[in-house]
Amino acid sequence: MEKFTHLDAQGNALMVDVGDKKVTTREATATGTIHMNKECYKAVEAGTVKKGNVLSVAQLAGIMGAKKTSQLIPLCHILPLTHCSVAFDLDAAKQEITACCRVKCDGKTGVEMEALTGTTIALLTIYDMCKALDKNMLMSDIHLVEKTGGKSGRFLYVPEAKNV
Repeated sequence: MEKFTHLDAQGNALMVDVGDKKVTTREATATGTIHMNKECYKAVEAGTVKKGNVLSVAQLAGIMGAKKTSQLIPLCHILPLTHCSVAFDLDAAKQEITACCRVKCDGKTGVEMEALTGTTIALLTIYDMCKALDKNMLMSDIHLVEKTGGKSGRFLYVPEAKNV
């Protein structure tokens, strides 16, 4: 049976000791999508949602979320991020907005969780700002797209390998 790295011999939770690992440049990109009704999508696209500029607020929220990952995920290390960006791709035909969060640091452990958290918080912010127009929005396909750095090297998402 595989040993769990976040448990001690007695089964208690622990933060993995990365003290002996080498500092390397680490990058990660995550993405996710939110689907909404036509009225809601058009309001976001036109910038007429009553709560304000949805995508601008969601962009800031995603960056803030990535920066606070260690406060949200119990055993995540605090990482000194050197870069974080959140971008959106709007698809009018599908009434979907895709969020993409890219994170970078020079550290001893990866930034995958920060990229995933940034993406998720951006999508949750869109939901929060638009829920008066559409409570039926659906967030989906949140996943790691790519990561580089560290001992395991590069990872690239392969859609066919989904564990569904």
